[in-house]
Amino acid sequence: MSSIDPETLRQIEELSHDDRPLLVLDVDDVLLEFIRPFPRYLSEQGYRLDMGSFRLTGNVFHLETGVAAEQRQVSELLGNFFDSQALWQTLTEGAADALDTISRDAEIVLLTAMPHRHRDVRRKHLDELGLPYPLLTTEMAKGPAILRLRGESERPVAFVDDMPHNLVSARQFVPDAHLFHLMADNSLRALLPPVTDNILVVEDWPEAGGRIADALGL
Repeated sequence: MSSIDPETLRQIEELSHDDRPLLVLDVDDVLLEFIRPFPRYLSEQGYRLDMGSFRLTGNVFHLETGVAAEQRQVSELLGNFFDSQALWQTLTEGAADALDTISRDAEIVLLTAMPHRHRDVRRKHLDELGLPYPLLTTEMAKGPAILRLRGESERPVAFVDDMPHNLVSARQFVPDAHLFHLMADNSLRALLPPVTDNILVVEDWPEAGGRIADALGL
């Protein structure tokens, strides 16, 4: 059993109590474009991205030598990208309108898997984009955080992520959660195994908004 990230727990405890239906959202490639701008950023750093599989390590190559970047280099590049995310990451089409509608009757919390040190930069960027929803960062599995967010009530929960393992973690800890697999770039689905039957695949936010509202009983 995974435990909750202590820093994530601290962030959750800062939130006001809310007993409305709960929508938990990933950020990268769900609310903010990532896989489209990241190659442009890499090019400026002297690297290229070849998505031969659904991972970064092993798919980032030095432009001059053609050598694959090691894990340490990829982590450094990714960290620098997040430091300058406001220059690169834009809203996924349709996300803002969908969340504006859902937020009238549900609690929305953003749960992003990234080092905690990037939280303030991301918070500022989301505010500038008009997304004021609470932001949590985690460096551990997401399921325990979603369970804690739900609290003691049996309120409906929906969770949206582009990474299947995060959805599986949510199912493990919140078995009755409504799970949605959404990717800003649907061409990458070919690199993933099919999701399980209890996870709903949505193609974009215009589709996701209505399905989430129905799942939460809004």
